[in-house]
Amino acid sequence: MNPYRRSPLIIAATALTLFFLYAPIIVLIVFSFNASRISPLFTGVITKFGPFLLVNGNVVQSPCGPFHWFCELSKNTEVLNAARNTLIVASVSTILSTIIGTMAALALQRYNFRLRTFSQVSLYIPIVIPEIVMGIGILVLFSQLFTFINDSLKLTGDSQLTFGLGTVILAHISFMIPFVTLVVQARLQGLDKSFEEAAMDLGANEWITFQRVTFPMILPGVLSGALLAFTLSIDDFIITFFTNGPGSTTLPIYVFGLLRRVITPQLNALSTVWIVIVLIVVFMIQRMESRKV
Repeated sequence: MNPYRRSPLIIAATALTLFFLYAPIIVLIVFSFNASRISPLFTGVITKFGPFLLVNGNVVQSPCGPFHWFCELSKNTEVLNAARNTLIVASVSTILSTIIGTMAALALQRYNFRLRTFSQVSLYIPIVIPEIVMGIGILVLFSQLFTFINDSLKLTGDSQLTFGLGTVILAHISFMIPFVTLVVQARLQGLDKSFEEAAMDLGANEWITFQRVTFPMILPGVLSGALLAFTLSIDDFIITFFTNGPGSTTLPIYVFGLLRRVITPQLNALSTVWIVIVLIVVFMIQRMESRKV
């Protein structure tokens, strides 16, 4: 019996799993070239270049050819503003949560203090509780806090504290820190302390040891935590829904608002661009991790 022979059942199960994973993405990309104005209705791919024409509600020609919806996307200021807000929130919250989460992981892994067990257990609370409960809790917290500060300082008009990008960023940081902390902590558990001890024996202080020894060794874990945090932030809807305000609409909120109207293939084109950007970012992070390992 050939030990390297693959079972037909395993091959079929693998193919089926890959199909359910990637078929929606492939369909999404194909529908971004759809000739119909209605996203769920596929009437073919735009293949002709020329003046913009409609025949029976279908796009048959476009100055951009098959990339018609990508051109339309570049002119849609609402979508571009939502994408910009999403990137701002995801980038800022990822950077801050990664820094705080890494510091928390180092403290929990390296030091013994009175509330260490409680701090370790409390990391799982934002992960296991329903996201809508956390969103409501953050909403109530911000509302009460802003009311107290505005009344105490007698803030009025534009000087009042209100919901916006700042509250969304703070909310995202609050639920992303536990994920980053646990990922970095897992990396720290397999770290050989003898390297740090050798560096300190050679005269390096704690900061130099962290900068030149500890951090390069845990960098793959830090990058993994940052990538996870960025993915959670860019995809979040519920917590963003409860904490956003005027001018802070993100893509998930914008797409949800479109459910009341006709969804055009512009969103498919936007998702295609989004997928390409994410693939590039993941590829760059993987290259960085492979060079550090």
